Amino acid sequence: MNVALAIAQWRIGAPDRFDDFAGRVARAVAHVAGQGAQLVVLPEYLALELAHLFGPAVHGDLLRSLEAVDGLYAGWLDLFTGLARRHGVYLLAGSFLRRQGAGYRNRALLFAPDGRCAWQDKLRLTGYEKAAGCIVPGDALKVFDTELGRVGVGICYDCEFPLYARAQAEAGATLLLVPSCTDTAAGATRVRIGCQARALENQLAVACAVTAGSSDWSPALDVNTGRAAIYVPPDRGLPETGVLAEAAIGDDWLLASVDTTAVAAARTIAQVGVSADWPGQMLPALQRARLAGFERP
Repeated sequence: MNVALAIAQWRIGAPDRFDDFAGRVARAVAHVAGQGAQLVVLPEYLALELAHLFGPAVHGDLLRSLEAVDGLYAGWLDLFTGLARRHGVYLLAGSFLRRQGAGYRNRALLFAPDGRCAWQDKLRLTGYEKAAGCIVPGDALKVFDTELGRVGVGICYDCEFPLYARAQAEAGATLLLVPSCTDTAAGATRVRIGCQARALENQLAVACAVTAGSSDWSPALDVNTGRAAIYVPPDRGLPETGVLAEAAIGDDWLLASVDTTAVAAARTIAQVGVSADWPGQMLPALQRARLAGFERP
């Protein structure tokens, strides 16, 4: 199945009203939907742009930002539900740090064309998120049935852990969506390597959306790096680099199609069968390395 993707390389803004933010998002989604996009992917931490609405005393402090933005959750749901319905697209609305008990979960919400919504919480916290003391990890790994095939979501750092994507692939995912936000070139490189490794191991397509630009008013969105891209396993019938498409520096969107059926079919005609050979790692004798001495052959 050919899936037309719109992957954001989203320049962080500084809205003064919710309607300013909503209008910008609406115009962007309308534009890429008009270009034929069936699935739109926005980056991690997108909702934290809304902290700017509340002035310096709030947007300069992460905890106060989260508290204030959480109060806009109903408006967030209405905005993205309406856009998905209006344009008949699946829409991954980046991530929203949603209050759960005493903390906030970094939650990626996937909106369907019929108005339904599903979500995946971030499972592993970065050093910054742990140090914040108010962000808590999720506790469930999911896949979602869509008209475009079965989809998994791995939020930023989660793409660096192979067993998550493997479990999603074994549950039938043919496409992994990675909304990301990185503030250093090293962080962007780790996410890129993670995405490419997950595509290689599971022989599926991985689409990564990123934040871009700089924003000195926010402790979480201060500097942003990375490139929007779609990765596939480098094998027969697919790009030898494993990069199906990548946004240029300065672009706002990457618009490209991926044939998920062809990617899946490559598992049977590939030079290597990494996905099929994966269980061979699980033999008990191979699960723990043992110290071995040198000996004469």
